[in-house]
Amino acid sequence: MSYTALYRKFRPLEFENVKGQDHIVTTLKNQIKYERIGHAYLFCGTRGTGKTTVAKIFAKAVNCEHPIDASPCNECKTCKAINAGSSLNVIEIDAASNNGVDNIREIRDEVAYSPTEGKYKVYIIDEVHMLSIGAFNALLKTLEEPPSYVIFILATTEAHKIPITILSRCQRYDFKRITNETIYKRLKELSDKENVEVEEKALRYIAKMGDGSLRDALSLLDQCIAFYLGQKLTYENALEVLGAVDTIVFSKMLRSIVDKDIITIITQLDELIMQGRELSQFVSEFTWYLRNLMLVKTSDNIEEVLDVSSESLERLKEESNMLDLDVIMRYIRVFSELSNQVKYSTQKRVIIEIALIKLCKPAMELNLDSILDRISTIEKQLENGVQLSSAVSIQKESTVETQIDMTKCNLDLPKAISEDIQDVVRHWKSIIDRASGLIKPYLKAAKLSIGNDNKLLIVFHDAMADGIVNTPERKQELEACISNQIGKAVQVEMKMLETGVSFENSYVDIQKLINMDIVIED
Repeated sequence: MSYTALYRKFRPLEFENVKGQDHIVTTLKNQIKYERIGHAYLFCGTRGTGKTTVAKIFAKAVNCEHPIDASPCNECKTCKAINAGSSLNVIEIDAASNNGVDNIREIRDEVAYSPTEGKYKVYIIDEVHMLSIGAFNALLKTLEEPPSYVIFILATTEAHKIPITILSRCQRYDFKRITNETIYKRLKELSDKENVEVEEKALRYIAKMGDGSLRDALSLLDQCIAFYLGQKLTYENALEVLGAVDTIVFSKMLRSIVDKDIITIITQLDELIMQGRELSQFVSEFTWYLRNLMLVKTSDNIEEVLDVSSESLERLKEESNMLDLDVIMRYIRVFSELSNQVKYSTQKRVIIEIALIKLCKPAMELNLDSILDRISTIEKQLENGVQLSSAVSIQKESTVETQIDMTKCNLDLPKAISEDIQDVVRHWKSIIDRASGLIKPYLKAAKLSIGNDNKLLIVFHDAMADGIVNTPERKQELEACISNQIGKAVQVEMKMLETGVSFENSYVDIQKLINMDIVIED
């Protein structure tokens, strides 16, 4: 006999075994007990929450010859026929492949015939939102006034796609996502029945991965058991089979981000890739880890909300003290944007590396939360007694003075600025006009100073400008533009301004000096 998947083998056959949908089960049982059965039902909810299962149990219960507390006995001839799929009283239709007007017209013709045995003829239409507009219109009249022996049960994962005219003719039941604890208990029960030894931590992780769907969780458990058949299924085994990442890895990566240790971060990502971990899943789970970190940061008693171990909770509490709330929210924003990009990217690794570097270098972004992150970093450096720049003290002193003593500025200058550099500064606008359109706006925003060996130093304020212009090709293009303009070769050096440092306090602004000289000569 061929193997039967766990979710099919252990599909509930009576209401009592349906998990996590007590509000719906109780209502349906009461309708059967007190003979208040409706003619049309709409079952809505995410995948794997029991819509089709409950529909089949309900179809058996209304036709059962010996119901037990409004639940089918599964012993009578009718129940056995429905369980075997041979009953003419229960008709299952997949609307995804039978969505035309002709398919619905066949149903409309069939309902005219009463059931050969049992009380009711039950039509279960799965994924009903896939029906065409014409098919919905053909269903309307029959759905509104069906014969007394006909019951329609419509099941869908996307209720918003169903016309309001259909919705108004049905009793609507919304199936909830099943809690992780309920899924875990069911997995534990079934693994015991199958005589499979599974570690509790592994079962809890699989339950979490089910994301509210018991069927998905059972499929994942089936997959893990098959890989380690005859062995104990451990937490590490489950991670390996599912391509998932342990929370300790997220903790290590987060701490590396806090330390701005890019090399370690890239190495950790490389290890995950070499282990065969799914990158899209990594992004999703790291975002969830950051979400947990945010909740720990904003609340003192969050233990009941977070579904994490006590060990993980202690790590989260420790890490929440390392970061401000604004910084955590920036991390979440960057990774939320990344999760959308990863889905369609052919270079998943590259864009994930860029996102991780962004977390370490808020200067790469101009968003408000990035600026707050940069300010937070400076404040912490000041608290720790780190001198950001000797120029900072100069800046504070200069704000007290009402006039600028130009002789002090001259102390920081080289002995002389070459005539070639002066020519470049005077013709800078014309030189920029000669450059290609891609780098023009970045050159306009850049500042000019003197570099090593009397080279022309171009200083950028953001990482994007530095990344685009500061390449060998662009540097060669700019040097060509300069030589074409002034008729001499000038070497160019490029840098990005360090985070938290002012250009005026770190470099000599030769544009101001040379332009001032020009005015004085006039």
